[in-house]
Amino acid sequence: MSSNLAFKNMNQQSFTITGNIVDILNKSIYEAIIEVVDGKINTIVPTRNTGKPTHNFILPGFIDSHVHIESSMLIPSEFARLAVVHGTVATVSDPHEIANVCGMEGVEFMINNGKKVPFKFNFGAPSCVPATIFETAGASLNAADVKKLLEKDEIKYLSEMMNFPGVLFKDPEVMQKLRYAHALGKPIDGHAPGLRGETAKTYIEAGISTDHECFTAEEALDKLEYGMKIIIREGSAAKNFEALIELLEDYPNMILFCSDDKHPDSLEAGHINQLCARAIAKGIDLFSVLRAACVNPVLHYKLDVGLLYEGDDADFIVTDSLTDFIINKTYIKGELVAENGKSFIQSVVEEPINQFVCDKISAKDLFISVGTYPTSNGNIAVMEALDGQLITNKLWLEPTIENNHYICNTSKDQLKMVVVNRYHTAPIAKCFIKNFGFKKGAIASSVAHDSHNIVAVGTDDESIAQAINLVIEERGGVSCVNGQKERILGLPVAGLMSAKDGYEVAAAYTAIDAMAKELGSKLQAPFMTLSFMALLVIPHLKLSDKGLFDGDSFSFLPIE
Repeated sequence: MSSNLAFKNMNQQSFTITGNIVDILNKSIYEAIIEVVDGKINTIVPTRNTGKPTHNFILPGFIDSHVHIESSMLIPSEFARLAVVHGTVATVSDPHEIANVCGMEGVEFMINNGKKVPFKFNFGAPSCVPATIFETAGASLNAADVKKLLEKDEIKYLSEMMNFPGVLFKDPEVMQKLRYAHALGKPIDGHAPGLRGETAKTYIEAGISTDHECFTAEEALDKLEYGMKIIIREGSAAKNFEALIELLEDYPNMILFCSDDKHPDSLEAGHINQLCARAIAKGIDLFSVLRAACVNPVLHYKLDVGLLYEGDDADFIVTDSLTDFIINKTYIKGELVAENGKSFIQSVVEEPINQFVCDKISAKDLFISVGTYPTSNGNIAVMEALDGQLITNKLWLEPTIENNHYICNTSKDQLKMVVVNRYHTAPIAKCFIKNFGFKKGAIASSVAHDSHNIVAVGTDDESIAQAINLVIEERGGVSCVNGQKERILGLPVAGLMSAKDGYEVAAAYTAIDAMAKELGSKLQAPFMTLSFMALLVIPHLKLSDKGLFDGDSFSFLPIE
């Protein structure tokens, strides 16, 4: 748990609150008076037993069980300002994104900023920085670095072990990181999309206890049977709620909720409370839903978060409804941090940290000459983005050729995607992608999992270069161009986040997201989808700054 002295001092007070206590573990609801003294629940005194509750409900606060704060484009203190409005009191946060850019300094930045506000950030030690050897990152964390982080009180777990081949084949560096986590008694998060059967069993037997990457119920069931907990993810791009939520009925103690990656506009709209409302609407048992949202994360990660019992920290929320979960009040350690849609957490001034060494480019830098690109029987490799998923398809499609160059074809929805190394000057990686649907213009972003080079997609080389140069000028950000019109949301903190007011950032992102959709995209979140098109650890075809990567063979596609 992260806190600061000001946070503690503000809680040297006492008050009482009356309402219907939702006792999740004992599956009961009863009216009582809660007495809070110095940030803790001193007493809970039942007042009557009338059966059906008649007014406000008091329940433990919600927890996002796996989130990259960086994906909100907000520093932790601003993320907290928006999240508490929806009843979130804590996160299990993987600072993997900033670690790929700034290393240990980035992790320390997240921890220190999070301590400056009344919110319970629980950070992990990134296990895979860089994620693979097939891309250029800004930093690396070896086993010794991971050990140093795990020894910190603020670090609660070993973050998602994306290098599942390293686990399966017992890579010495990977196994050393796992041993350090086990020795220190800290749980290990998993990341194993598509693993089934014996390979899943081997991965889990290494002591890896959760997975948030299941796309189907069958895959999740496979892992549940081997004792792994499943985190149901519903973020801005990856959405697995519908596929997995029915599992909660049979495995209430083994399921958690998370957002993983959530952009600022969707965070402003709602958080874990939305998943609770959707689960209730599907007829899932109330107490099973609240176990996933409030209790299971605390028990699994051993979090210092109250569960609404005497002696606990006064971390609780108040709502009029156990169906829509619109939050009236949020308390953290007895402090009222949000009420009726208004956050009382104050903004924090921070100096950005970054790593950005990149020169502007020209349209001709993006040309793809015939004979320099992967082909098969005259067809070219094309990545197919899938709305609401991180996986992509690998297609072989007929190219469009002009002046001995492969070019975009909007009528076939074959656009160009490029990745520019932002850490040093290097050749630009290029490919073709389907399903963005743009009819004109381009978008670019320095949020490109996991190494966060600059990624862009567009209908022509001039627009793509223009969008990339806007990002370079700001030393990070997301941009959109449409002929003469251009827009940029600067992200100067590691090229991933803004330190500005979270609500202002959400409004700016809403505007640029709308502009991107005006280019013709039908994707729910074009920028979020784009940010995962360089994520090599998710199959099937991705683009790193070094080339077009086949996630099935875990190698670059050859140029014949």
